[in-house]
Amino acid sequence: MKKTIVITGAGGVLCSTLAKALAKKGHKIAVLDLNLEVAEQVASEINNEGGKAIGILANVLEKESLEMAKMKVNKILGSCDILINGAGGNHPFGTTSNPFLQVEDLRNKTEGFKTFFDLDPSGIQFVFNLNFIGTLLPTQIFAQDMVGREGCSILNISSMNAFTPLTKIPAYSGAKAAVSNFTQWLAVHFSKVGIRVNALAPGFFLTEQNRTLLTNPDGSLTKRGQQIIDQTPMGRYGKPDDLISTTLYLCDDASSFVTGVVIPIDGGFAAYSGV
Repeated sequence: MKKTIVITGAGGVLCSTLAKALAKKGHKIAVLDLNLEVAEQVASEINNEGGKAIGILANVLEKESLEMAKMKVNKILGSCDILINGAGGNHPFGTTSNPFLQVEDLRNKTEGFKTFFDLDPSGIQFVFNLNFIGTLLPTQIFAQDMVGREGCSILNISSMNAFTPLTKIPAYSGAKAAVSNFTQWLAVHFSKVGIRVNALAPGFFLTEQNRTLLTNPDGSLTKRGQQIIDQTPMGRYGKPDDLISTTLYLCDDASSFVTGVVIPIDGGFAAYSGV
């Protein structure tokens, strides 16, 4: 059964890959992004390959923006059958400089150096809003199309951080833990009206957001990048295509009895104790 699929944050590397993969299966894709030019570019690439897609400007933190996007989706593609909440990200203001607090850190006056005590509440709030509220609001708007219909589902994007928090990024780890918990809550809440709710928990995928953190200009790994590879049993970063098969499964009626799950796609990172 071909469906109308709405994807937020679809201008990014990971979600644009999912948009194109779902389009190849015959689904109609609404590419939502804060950057309209990027959204339209992804939609154009899908259409040029024989698929059906539209690019739409949408801010996942503004209800009015989402309502306008929904009107366009409904008018051009029909009712939303599947929502993929892909918008998310981190912010430097919610990140510590060092993984562990040392006494001497309290005396470090280097510009930009941040301990836990220096974290900016506004930066932490931004991260929580983008990841959690940016999942809640699109669900409030687009899930209205799904109530009481067959074959409808929501796919959230959590993170392996939700299972075991990484050092230095408490805001992002906490926000993704909230997304995982919200996924389970929604799965129960929507269980009587025919809407399944699941989530992907990607491990480390090289994107424009984290490339400078994980790799040096010459392409070699940074210290943190090497730590990640050493902690990943499969010994590599994820590739965008690694998300496709699980996404297709969770969006398909073959998973009609699957709801409330958060599936790690992380090369074994979350399973490895380091010993």
